[in-house]
Amino acid sequence: MKRILIIDDDATICLMLQGLLKRKGFDADTVFSAGEAIKKLEIETFDLVLSDFRLPDFDGLELLQKIKAMHPSVPVIIMTSYADIRTAVSAIKMGAFEYVTKPLNPDEILLLINSALEKAQEKQEAPKKKEKKKKPAVDFVRGESSSSLQIDQYIRLVAPTDMSVIIEGESGTGKEIAARRIHAESNRKGKTFVAVDCGALSTDLAGSELFGHVKGSFTGAITDKEGQFEAAKGGTLFLDEIGNLSYEIQVKLLRALQERKVRRIGSNKDIDVDVRIVVATNEDLALSVNKGDFREDLYHRLNEFKITVPALRNRDEDIVLFANYFLDLSNNELKKEVDKFSDEVLDKFRTYSWPGNLRELRNVVRRSVLLSQGDQVEIISLPTEILNDQPKNDVVIEGSNLKLIQAANEKELIISTLRKVNFNKSKAARLLNIDRKTLYNKIKQYGIEV
Repeated sequence: MKRILIIDDDATICLMLQGLLKRKGFDADTVFSAGEAIKKLEIETFDLVLSDFRLPDFDGLELLQKIKAMHPSVPVIIMTSYADIRTAVSAIKMGAFEYVTKPLNPDEILLLINSALEKAQEKQEAPKKKEKKKKPAVDFVRGESSSSLQIDQYIRLVAPTDMSVIIEGESGTGKEIAARRIHAESNRKGKTFVAVDCGALSTDLAGSELFGHVKGSFTGAITDKEGQFEAAKGGTLFLDEIGNLSYEIQVKLLRALQERKVRRIGSNKDIDVDVRIVVATNEDLALSVNKGDFREDLYHRLNEFKITVPALRNRDEDIVLFANYFLDLSNNELKKEVDKFSDEVLDKFRTYSWPGNLRELRNVVRRSVLLSQGDQVEIISLPTEILNDQPKNDVVIEGSNLKLIQAANEKELIISTLRKVNFNKSKAARLLNIDRKTLYNKIKQYGIEV
């Protein structure tokens, strides 16, 4: 019988999940805090951990790191609210199996748990030789819009070089996919691709994560640690949300790029590194430079080539193409046989604004395939935010006015969100699905009084 540990400070959710899992043949245990979970994991063995992201005593990412350090092979599924999805994605990069949004869908929870347990079992049974094989490059589909074709052209041109690349675009547009394609088509494709989410790193952790540290260099440094520059040696280092790095780390990063050397925290020895740098940001780095938030010399060192990935709402010709691609992926993952989308669904897809871009589209398709009973996705399977979305009337707007209108709408949204949470910037950033630094920059940009 598989054992599952449920971690949530909401007793009702714990009891609901425990009852559901026991009915399905699992041995489910519950705790209400991260501290209790760690104590239990020290003395007991579990096959899977199902944890809420927001707990009273620990941050979700900190708890995830501790669980993976104690039991690296135990899959962890994160439960989160819609506003925490960006951070949940960061958790997946740090080792979580998957995330599921609240309110919880029992079928979806069971599907994820069974999938996680199956994959964990496959890893245990696989020969050691197979475990050593490198993870294949992420699959992707090429868009047909003019902007997608231009991105393809840029990637083909810059990939064979060793130029540093800045990839700009909104959250969820596929910046990491573009970075992986650059690596896959480069001369370094046989080497390691290492991705680091700078937005998930605190100032204290960033130096250790990027450059490593030596034992005893600070509290908690109980062993020597290799930094991501060393881990990516000979390959490509992808730094996502580069604008979140502190000034101190920016200085060290500039030195590493210029001298091709890094120094672990607490060490006096330089280490030669040969890496290709690709960075991504959902901010305008040039604007951050003008505001003094990002070092100008580092910006110019990184900006040897720039690629801008457009928002999905500006790639009308690609929406159905991407939706069908995600339909195939979802069928394979969920073991379903849904052939197509209804005309109503496709109409909704074309008129919806997709604020979460490709990531949101993939999640919507995946959810809809799970809920579909027949051979096509029907309108009833779509989430409420799409069903209730009303397309705006077409208006002829000249270029400069369009930017003004978009800025005015963004400013209004930020103000209304701040008022809703009594000007708590941390809560507002979570509701807006952006990091706090981006929110502070927007407040400054629009002259919002707080």
